[in-house]
Amino acid sequence: MRVAVLASGRGSNFQSILNASERGKLPNCKIKLLIVNKKEAYAIERAKKHNVPYYIIESKNKKREEFDLEMLEILKSNKIEIVVLAGFMRILSKQFISEYKDKIINIHPSLLPKFPGAHAHRDAIEAKAKISGCTVHFVDEGVDTGPIIMQESVAVDIDDDEHTLSEKILPIEHKIYPKVLDLLTSNKLKIINGKVITETD
Repeated sequence: MRVAVLASGRGSNFQSILNASERGKLPNCKIKLLIVNKKEAYAIERAKKHNVPYYIIESKNKKREEFDLEMLEILKSNKIEIVVLAGFMRILSKQFISEYKDKIINIHPSLLPKFPGAHAHRDAIEAKAKISGCTVHFVDEGVDTGPIIMQESVAVDIDDDEHTLSEKILPIEHKIYPKVLDLLTSNKLKIINGKVITETD
């Protein structure tokens, strides 16, 4: 399947997907392009290094619908089938989501539905959570509310802060995101009554 990655920053999850692809762990997946909404995003350097075409669409001073239409034009012209959000710090419009219904995945650094939104690590620390982790989910029109595909947890220690918790969770993100992408591009995921069912061989 033809896959596009959307990123806003360093793109470490994008890197984990590129690594998995180069190791042959994503046999049914072709990473065709990267789209970033910030010209300084380090994800661009990763794309260059791995010969992945990239597009910069500045989102500053642009309406959400206008920005999303520009993205859709690129995705459609490249016949993209799956959209992967890798630290993409924008909420997608209804039109974009309906164009790629059940074909957009995101990774979030908490055990959803706990601690949605942009400050998951901070919220987990402030709530004195004993366990946190990460969640890969399908994207719907809410904020981090789509059907959950896979989760993995870590213990939150009493002396953890936002930074140390992030450092604990990031390697798990890098492990499970390529796994989910492999399942999705291998047509092994189905949504039934709002729940994700994984089909095994």
